[in-house]
Amino acid sequence: MSRSTQQREYHIVVLGSGGVGKSCLTAQFVQNVWIERYDPTIEDSYRKLIEVDGRQVIMEILDTAGTEQFTAMRELYMKSGQGFLLVFSITSLSSLHELTDLRDQLLNLKDSTHVPLVLVGNKSDLEDDRAVSRARAFATSQAWGNVPYYETSARRRQNVTEVFVDVCRQIMEGEREGARVRAAEAYDRGYRRRRRGEEGEEGSTWARRRRRQRRGGTRCSIL
Repeated sequence: MSRSTQQREYHIVVLGSGGVGKSCLTAQFVQNVWIERYDPTIEDSYRKLIEVDGRQVIMEILDTAGTEQFTAMRELYMKSGQGFLLVFSITSLSSLHELTDLRDQLLNLKDSTHVPLVLVGNKSDLEDDRAVSRARAFATSQAWGNVPYYETSARRRQNVTEVFVDVCRQIMEGEREGARVRAAEAYDRGYRRRRRGEEGEEGSTWARRRRRQRRGGTRCSIL
């Protein structure tokens, strides 16, 4: 398989408090099924092959627990993950508030403010029970550096694929930017080496010329 068609594997972590629909969202994306009964998750992992912008990508998706007792495990997921879905329920304002602490923890562990991230307001089919306005959710996404925000419905499969594709695109763009930076740095190092070589060669030529002048002495012609 050539490098141009080689499949890349990306690790996606789904985070959020319990009961916001992380498992439903993930199962709908991977298996195209709707989970009616709520069963608290400790950890589930899935693999899915998709095409993103003409490129074959394998997503390794980790659906994490939402309870506080698994905090240590969550730190491991954050360290190993490349992209993250931060999920809250539009019917629970507290679930949005909890994401702020999760995001802060994530950025601290990654030691970076540029982490592939999507803010997801799930259960958009429960509009009559909405407790988080769209304006409030958009304000949060802007406060986080204009991270993408989607409202999803795992039940109706609304924007389910879109959130996973978006975070995957962010990872891919980060790779491209990293490659551009590395190429620029390599060019700069090569340029500096060439300059040192040219300066050394000029210095050697000047030294050889001086040595010849000392050996030959100063020529004087008397007319």
